[in-house]
Amino acid sequence: MSSMFEDLCEGLQQAIEYERGNVDARVRTFIISPVKRYKNDEIRELRISSGMTQSVFADFMGVSKKTVEAWECGRTHPTGAACRLLQILAKQGKEGLPFVTMQ
Repeated sequence: MSSMFEDLCEGLQQAIEYERGNVDARVRTFIISPVKRYKNDEIRELRISSGMTQSVFADFMGVSKKTVEAWECGRTHPTGAACRLLQILAKQGKEGLPFVTMQ
C-alpha cells in the first residue's frame, strides 16, 4: 500500500480511538509574535547593513524601488508580509535566506 494510504488509515484509526474515549487528542499551540512595525530610519539602516542598494533591496523585498524610497523617506510604511521579511532579515541576515545567492 502507498504511504499516503497508510497515513490516512492511521489517522482515521486515531480519530476513532479518540471518539471512543480511548486516547487523548494531541494538541499543538503556536504562539506568533506581533508584527514589528519599522520606521523609515530602521529600514534604511537594515538595507545598508545588509550591503544592498535600494534597487537590490527592492528586488529582495519584492517591491519597486519607488516603494523602498517611500519607506525610507517615511511617506509610506511596510505592512504585513513585508514587515515579517524585514524581521527575518534583521534576525538572520541575508545569508540565512534560501532565495538570496551571492556572486
